[in-house]
Amino acid sequence: MREAITRAREDLSMIVERDPSIHTHAQALLHPALPALWAHRAAHALHTRRRRQLARFIAYLTRAATGGIEIHPGARLGRRVFIDHGAAVVIGETVEIGDDVTIFHQVTLGAVGWWRDGRRPPGARRHPVVGDRVVIGTNAIVLGPITVGDDALIGAGSLVLGDVPPGARVAAPAAAVTVPLSAAERAESEQLLRTLATTGCW
Repeated sequence: MREAITRAREDLSMIVERDPSIHTHAQALLHPALPALWAHRAAHALHTRRRRQLARFIAYLTRAATGGIEIHPGARLGRRVFIDHGAAVVIGETVEIGDDVTIFHQVTLGAVGWWRDGRRPPGARRHPVVGDRVVIGTNAIVLGPITVGDDALIGAGSLVLGDVPPGARVAAPAAAVTVPLSAAERAESEQLLRTLATTGCW
């Protein structure tokens, strides 16, 4: 019981520390990460005791209550894992997450698909292992039995299919900015097209 109280206090302090919009422990109680983490601990304990139907039911209710934080009861989460915003986060069954990890919304820590996982031996890992102090940005997708090393940073929108070394930075290509043509440039382009679009020019 004392350990549970200690971890609950850690969770509250962690939310205040990492979410600038939260200033007190009382405000942290309403953060969606909190019920997701606390319910997962109960579900994981049931899962390890082979009461898996009840564990899945708790996970199902938690997903509905938190706006889509779906953590499989079999996943192993370290201390002070922060799920910011909490919308549409998926954490698969054999995921292992270290301490002090930050996960933003719309992150998937998943498997590559049943068509490949079905060929793995029973009990084989299908999901990522995430080290300590890792930051995973919005809409990042991390798939398969890969390892993300300590202190790595996975940028928003990244698709990660291979191991990430400790301290590495993974960045998705930035969006390209296209400036509309001016009226004069558009007229010039149209004139060029009309000039080229004559019989036999293709």
